[in-house]
Amino acid sequence: MNGVLVIDKPAGMTSHDVVYRVRKIMGERSVGHLGTLDPMATGVLPLVLGNMTRLAQFYLKSDKRYEGTIRFGLATDTYDAEGAQVGERQPVNVTVDRLREMAARFTGKIQQMPPPFSAKKIAGVPAYKLARKNKEVKLEAVEVEVKELEIVTWERDLATFRAHVSGGTYLRSIAHDLGELLATGAHLASLRRTSVAEFEIETSHTLEKLQAAATAGTAEELFVHPRMVLPGMPTVTANEESVGRIRHGMTVNLPETSRAGLVKVFAGQSQLIAIVSRVAGTLFQPKIVLV
Repeated sequence: MNGVLVIDKPAGMTSHDVVYRVRKIMGERSVGHLGTLDPMATGVLPLVLGNMTRLAQFYLKSDKRYEGTIRFGLATDTYDAEGAQVGERQPVNVTVDRLREMAARFTGKIQQMPPPFSAKKIAGVPAYKLARKNKEVKLEAVEVEVKELEIVTWERDLATFRAHVSGGTYLRSIAHDLGELLATGAHLASLRRTSVAEFEIETSHTLEKLQAAATAGTAEELFVHPRMVLPGMPTVTANEESVGRIRHGMTVNLPETSRAGLVKVFAGQSQLIAIVSRVAGTLFQPKIVLV
């Protein structure tokens, strides 16, 4: 069972919960996800099944898009609505122009401090496990890129926003830091991911839909077509001899496509068999083999 499947994650489930559920539905042990979503968040959670889990390495830094809301006047220890209140509730006397001015400070490449309740590891231990035990959490700022942070609406103490960010960016931290800048406190009230790399919310499926399709024996019809995966990478269709060499990890000459270092190789129209790397000219070495 090899494929890529985009799930619309519901609120209240961890990304691992979704992976476990899909393993049970599909009867496939090898399932992974391309980018964690917090339990509170909903939206695009791409999953890779079977041999396609080997593609995960190409999505470690993928851009992501979100829609969400930030509640001002109250900070929490997790930086989101599921956390415990920190300090007293503060009055919110902020104009939308002032809010947009402050939000603009978070665009571009910035140094961001991850939330203490996060999966970032400290000496091999996830930060959230230390935080839950009230142990000291010493995290270091990391560089992320916020390509867009648009305040869409503002009413009383609630802002709606759209964001386009690099992999590893925490919207929770941005919400918290905005509250610090405005001296009101703030937390992420809701979050929905609308895309990860080429995977869009419009092509996602609920777990209920997947279950129904699996029962009907049509689950594979919900998979992303292999030709739509990694669209920025050139594609070639190999002949039978080349496919045989690739299956055995041997170098192979392929039709000239571009000077790209990595190329997707298909056997026929829909079977992605490998990602190969250029050695020289038209000579390529398999980087990962999917068959």
